[in-house]
Amino acid sequence: MGDKMSHEIDLNKYEVHTDLAIEQIEPQTTSRVIDDIKITDISLDKKAGEEIGKRPGRYITIEFPDITDYDNSQKIKTLLTEELKKMLKVIKINDNSTCLVIGLGNEKVAPDAVGPEVISKTIVTNHLYVYGQLEEGFRRVWAISPGVMGETGIETSDLIKGIVDTVKPDFVITVDALASSSIERVNKTIQMTNAGINPGSGVGNKRKEISEDTIGVPVIAIGIPTVVDAASIVSDTINYMYKHFAYNKENINNPAQKLKFGVNYLKKDVNLLDNDKKNLFGIVGSLKDNEIKSLIYEILNPIGYNLMVTPKEEDFIVEKISDVISGGINSSLHKNVDN
Repeated sequence: MGDKMSHEIDLNKYEVHTDLAIEQIEPQTTSRVIDDIKITDISLDKKAGEEIGKRPGRYITIEFPDITDYDNSQKIKTLLTEELKKMLKVIKINDNSTCLVIGLGNEKVAPDAVGPEVISKTIVTNHLYVYGQLEEGFRRVWAISPGVMGETGIETSDLIKGIVDTVKPDFVITVDALASSSIERVNKTIQMTNAGINPGSGVGNKRKEISEDTIGVPVIAIGIPTVVDAASIVSDTINYMYKHFAYNKENINNPAQKLKFGVNYLKKDVNLLDNDKKNLFGIVGSLKDNEIKSLIYEILNPIGYNLMVTPKEEDFIVEKISDVISGGINSSLHKNVDN
């Protein structure tokens, strides 16, 4: 019966709500770990990109612990600066190239306000260049937050194309909030790519892409997932229950276990047998992880309950995220700006 049910689930019917390339493919390159920060560099060719619905290009993913911790934020900012400088070399940007920084999103909605917040902290210099006051070590930079189509009535990509055609920057950096398919990556991952971006794709509101093909200049897209859908939360919770059960099962006769409260079992190396999964969840326990998630989509989507969820303290976290991303951008664009 379990096998029959798993065959009846058509995985192609349910679109994965994620903007992160790392969640859709197995990385083909080895990740680097610096302290407790993990950096993964993925290169997608045209064929690999088509398989997961991503544009070909380079995708750098930085995974980290709590960004609201000062020491962590400084380490993340330093690594983001280093990786962004490498990306500038990849797209052949020199010290004299001019840049337009674009903050995508809606400043009135906390999880979508990352882009506008970054723009408010970006060092803009073109006006100084116009008046002959731009110091050596600073490049010409414009910055704008164009809002969202629901406010302006204008396709964001078309609006940006108009701005690019007017000010004629050599390259563009976009910053946007993303969606993840994992609780663990919300507010704890930065993705940077030279492939451009489709605003709103992770939440099922896919807009026209912003890329070199559409606006005529190279684009580096920086984003951080601030939301996750309910189906992902439920499926992740089932996996956490497996780990919790497995940890307790292995340590049930351990006297020291009775003295502990609230052990973080996610950091423990424990395994759960297939029979244990079936005993816990019956037929659902016999399904694979992606089948469980697809089943939950099938249940929640028709009734409109596959909500997009964000942490309750998101406004505070977005402030810290914008500090890190704007700091990385400023340090990468201008020689005279330190981390």
